[in-house]
Amino acid sequence: MNSFQQVYDRKNTRSVKWDTLGAIYGLEETSDILPMWIADMDFSAPPAVLKALHDRVEHSIFGYSFMCEECRTAVINWQAKRNDWQIDKDWMLFHQGIIPAIASIIETFTEKHDKIVVTPPVYPPFFQLAEHQDRQVLYSPLVVQNGQYTIDFNDFEEKLQEAALFILCNPHNPGGRVWTVDELTEIIRLCAKYDVLIISDEIHGDLMIGESRHTPLAKIAGSESNRIFTCLAPTKTFNLAGIQVAMIVATDKDKRAKLEKHALAHGSGMLNAFAPTALTAAYNDSEKWLERMLVTISDNIDFASSALEEKIPGLHVMKPQSTYLLWIDYRKLDLTEEEVMKKLLLTGKVALEPGSKYGPAGLGYLRLNAACPRTTLSEGIDRIVLALTSTTQD
Repeated sequence: MNSFQQVYDRKNTRSVKWDTLGAIYGLEETSDILPMWIADMDFSAPPAVLKALHDRVEHSIFGYSFMCEECRTAVINWQAKRNDWQIDKDWMLFHQGIIPAIASIIETFTEKHDKIVVTPPVYPPFFQLAEHQDRQVLYSPLVVQNGQYTIDFNDFEEKLQEAALFILCNPHNPGGRVWTVDELTEIIRLCAKYDVLIISDEIHGDLMIGESRHTPLAKIAGSESNRIFTCLAPTKTFNLAGIQVAMIVATDKDKRAKLEKHALAHGSGMLNAFAPTALTAAYNDSEKWLERMLVTISDNIDFASSALEEKIPGLHVMKPQSTYLLWIDYRKLDLTEEEVMKKLLLTGKVALEPGSKYGPAGLGYLRLNAACPRTTLSEGIDRIVLALTSTTQD
């Protein structure tokens, strides 16, 4: 069997996706709910990673571990091959994950009440982390042109004049947009003009659909790369979110020193024993697995988009250029978000993410995770269709 079509029973495995639906959606009974919400795949990790982890377990000792030269070389070689981006090994700082990495950058390089720009609808921790650290969030909403999100650069520039930091989702989550070189260049120009630092979250940068190509922001920034913190991880690419490992790439030596000091102050410098093993096996030996997975994702996206738009008149899917996520526009259905979520959960028995989670600009949208076997996806589509075409009052 094609490994991407094998259905795994993930219930009762301490899976956030499958085992926390009651708490997330406020339901007493969830055994019949199909989860298609949080961004982890229902695919097995690459065989090379599994073998490496099995070998590591069989060693039987799980003492303190560190990210060795092989780990750094694996990241360097991967970025050079996939994105033609040359990274120096000294530019890398390892972290437990993208979210804690972003949190550490915010805390290190901004002060309380500083202003941070985000472009909603966008990954919620961008604005949540800022708010939890008593920073002020400035929203510069994306606009839809020709069926895809783009940046309103007039509004963006206005917001930057007050800001200390901008957090970029590159590629974009939830819209799946792959930013063009021209767009990224303009972001760099404006942030340099107003002396604004940039976090570029590129965790989805390996998940390119079709002919799309990812451009690391720092790659094209020249001397302005010193204002950029690039956050990378193999976890989204290879379905390793539970093995927490990420990197901050920072070209500026002084900024790296400040982040290292922050890590010492918070005791956050050491990673788990499986992180080095998983990272090196993923980047060194799992590229063919990724290419096969991307074909599966592309087919799933085409199937789901066509089925939803055909079977639910008025529904529109913003087909992603990257990620395995569908951003679904239901505004023409004349339903509130509360009504839509109630229909999905109680009639369709399927859990999607409400668009408002990504900020007010997400109202009227749903996010669907298409990284699952076709049988699971087909069942999920049927449940969504049942929910959103039903005339019964729940």
